[in-house]
Amino acid sequence: MKDFAGKIAFITGGASGAGFGQAQIFSEAGMKVVIADLRQDHLDEAMAYFKEKGAPVHPIRLDVTDREGFARAADEVEEVFGSTPDLLILTAGVNVFGPAEATTYDDYDWVVGVCFGGVVNGLVTFVPRMIKAKKGGHIAATVSWGAFNAGPTTAPYSAAKAAVLNLMESYFLALRPYGIGVSALCPANIKSKIYESAIKNRPEHLKNTGFHVSQETQEYYASFQQYGMEPRDLALWLKKGIENEQFLIVPYPSGPRMVELALRRFVDYASPEGMKRWEERLKQPPTEEELQHIREREGYDPVTGPKMMQNAVGFGKARKDLDWIDPNKKA
Repeated sequence: MKDFAGKIAFITGGASGAGFGQAQIFSEAGMKVVIADLRQDHLDEAMAYFKEKGAPVHPIRLDVTDREGFARAADEVEEVFGSTPDLLILTAGVNVFGPAEATTYDDYDWVVGVCFGGVVNGLVTFVPRMIKAKKGGHIAATVSWGAFNAGPTTAPYSAAKAAVLNLMESYFLALRPYGIGVSALCPANIKSKIYESAIKNRPEHLKNTGFHVSQETQEYYASFQQYGMEPRDLALWLKKGIENEQFLIVPYPSGPRMVELALRRFVDYASPEGMKRWEERLKQPPTEEELQHIREREGYDPVTGPKMMQNAVGFGKARKDLDWIDPNKKA
């Protein structure tokens, strides 16, 4: 897709953070935009911005885990703008941090339900409509750099994002005959409001977490996100990737090399000799190239920048009452 003017975009998580940046950029490219978001306050703030711009933007309140809600949203797009979307961007996501061994069913159901299930619901809802419309188009998901790196405190999120990456590649291959492109956008640190999700967005019936989560831990999380990429800049990377019909969009100058280094561990995992190489590499300080990649992804210097003093607030720790957890991993 190279011509955006007059076409329709549907963006989940579109009222804040990365999704709002995408809504801005594609609106400015001449698209009619639907922003779907769980939070009414975010929708109100975003619509105030777009009304001032006089842009054709329509808000829909949507929980991406609600399949019936997705179907209603798809119908509403056609009613408001006269057709199914030409560009579908699945960006809504949540995250929470804590030791993998402390993760509860609710932690998995919430994080995987939104980050993976929300993408599944978007694809199953819109892909048949896009194919039937015979307009071609493009689909993108904001996958996250987390898809490439398993983390001892991000198990549900990393697993969900890795699944989304694989899922999007499957659709990339499947939808080529229909003229529908597919992209996976894989940023690391972004200036967003995802840090609010564990406090404000998590459903009551899924609040049994094994992690220590408080206002202080989320403010701590936010303090690192302030160094992240501006959402508009991320959206420009996405737009360029879509124009270039690129599947994998790693929004950094060193993106391809970052992927190469991230995946080499799988080569090591596959043999006894490789496991020894991997163990030795863990003992070594980061190379200058690796440090530079961290600077690009996180937005700050890991040597001279802010230090992760998570022990002060218990960020990334388990609840104190879990008796099987190493005491050093508890808040």
